Amino acid sequence: MCGLTFLFDTQATTEDLVAATRRALDTMAHRGPDDGGIIIQPGVVSGHRRLSIIDLGGSRQPMQDTAGRFTLVYNGEIYNYREQRQNLSGKWKFITHGDTEVLLAGLILEGVSFLEKLNGMWAFAFWDRKESILLLGRDRMGKKPLFYRATGSSFAAASEIPTLRILTPKPLSEDEESTADYFRYGYCLPGTTAFEGVFEVLPGATVSWKPGHAPKSQAYWKLTVGGYQGTQSRAREQLADELTVAVERRLVADVEVGAFLSGGVDSSLVVSILCKHLGINPKTFTIGFQEPSYDERKFARTIASRYGTHHIEETLEQWDEQALESLVLNHIGQPFADASLLPTALVSRLAARHVKVALSGDGGDELFSGYQRYQARVILMWYTRLPRVFRKSIENVIRSVPEPMAHHSRSVVKKAHLFVDVAQRLEGEIPYVAPLVYSAQNLRRLLPELEGKGHNPPMIPEGVEPDELQQMMAADALVYLPQDIMTKVDRASMAYSLETRSPFLDVNVVNLAFSMSRQWHRRGCRGKRMLTSAFADLLPRQIWNRRKQGFGVPIHEWFRQSLGSRLEQLLNTVSSPLNISFVKAMLEEHRNRSRDHGYRLWQIYVYLLWRNSGSA
Repeated sequence: MCGLTFLFDTQATTEDLVAATRRALDTMAHRGPDDGGIIIQPGVVSGHRRLSIIDLGGSRQPMQDTAGRFTLVYNGEIYNYREQRQNLSGKWKFITHGDTEVLLAGLILEGVSFLEKLNGMWAFAFWDRKESILLLGRDRMGKKPLFYRATGSSFAAASEIPTLRILTPKPLSEDEESTADYFRYGYCLPGTTAFEGVFEVLPGATVSWKPGHAPKSQAYWKLTVGGYQGTQSRAREQLADELTVAVERRLVADVEVGAFLSGGVDSSLVVSILCKHLGINPKTFTIGFQEPSYDERKFARTIASRYGTHHIEETLEQWDEQALESLVLNHIGQPFADASLLPTALVSRLAARHVKVALSGDGGDELFSGYQRYQARVILMWYTRLPRVFRKSIENVIRSVPEPMAHHSRSVVKKAHLFVDVAQRLEGEIPYVAPLVYSAQNLRRLLPELEGKGHNPPMIPEGVEPDELQQMMAADALVYLPQDIMTKVDRASMAYSLETRSPFLDVNVVNLAFSMSRQWHRRGCRGKRMLTSAFADLLPRQIWNRRKQGFGVPIHEWFRQSLGSRLEQLLNTVSSPLNISFVKAMLEEHRNRSRDHGYRLWQIYVYLLWRNSGSA
């Protein structure tokens, strides 16, 4: 895994371009501590930081063809590069033994269509000096990041926003549309950022640019839903085969590969396939919490013991403000509300002490209907048929009971409160884009200045059957997965120079999962039915039957302690469009234990932290 930069400016001196690139690369040393390099051409400097995983002594970047016409900087891993190398060998004389030259050769010989043949994760900048054309590209599921900014005579691209800001010193302004999106969803929508004029390459797309022209985005892959031709039994067999092959593909490396093990179904399944089907007993890594309702270590230990992995644990005892500030400001570079960023970084730091690559279970919930919000939507389908007066009475009764601060997996009352939240947000989630943080009414109260703001959300893919849950799954795969999960995992892991790989997000697994009927994945309130039936023998019943927990963080406790005081300080000193009295009322409700506003307060805290840094 690596970090890349590209800088074009015909009005700047070569010395200035090189100096800016070197400063920018220094900010991404964590993405590539093993090597680095730049290539200088008239008006253009390409830069790279490398984390060596394949062909450790070769495949240095930036990489050029022998004539020096084409230059490639690339971040990612192409798991089927040996197969593609063989296909290209009659037309290209290979010098190195890694995947970078395969990508370079494929783009030169076949163009963008070559990406359709690749299985892996990537973000790249490919410069054609002769034609003065830049091509940026990103993998199908948005696992690897790539941002860009075009301003008059200049164009800059980088793997992280803080790095991009060094390449383009012209002042950046906060994008109010993205601020509104952030408070709706907890992150920016695909293709956008918190800054005006700064964009992210869309997953499954390329961006082409030529001096004097506007950047042009073009999709090379789209998610297709439905259309499976075959029986459910045959689909189950294919799933077992494809996921096993996907895990095996992600062992392609010249370094040791470990695995995250949370104790949930998805990471446990990846580890089980490694051990039982592939005969590998990896190092496994788990983060625990002192609060029992958030701690999953006993489930992780069950799998580790069952398969004899070398299991390593660590406990998150308290929040670390400096660590949070570093992750948000120095790595993500824009507001990001998922508090599990902290434990993800901690488990990445733990794993990085022992391995350079770790497999994860990310993507299993989106592909196989694992989230509890899908279950909630099933219940809402009949709940909304009840008379409005009756629903209002139910909600009033639930709200009259103080909301527990325990994790929802341990409290029926907590689940009831969360269900009321979902019911009150339902109108705003039709059509569904991603889970909302606030009801429409409360969002207006929080951000009265930004009412009506926000970017147009991505469209549901063609071919989706008229099924509300299938639409939710597709939207989560296209929005929530790249903008939240992949952002969190990439920045948290790369902060400690660790590469993460996600077998569930193998293109063949994704295509197969979404081709199946939604009823095969979920019936009633039970999801992941295809996974359960395809791999029933790999996990003990207590893992299959346990409630979905997720990588939760006990932030509710933190805001009743010093973090609440820190939030108050930021509210009183940082200028923002927030309704301060509304936020303080939420904080008071939280402190007196009548409502759990922990994740909303966290979202506000991160936003104010970002504005306070001078980033906005």
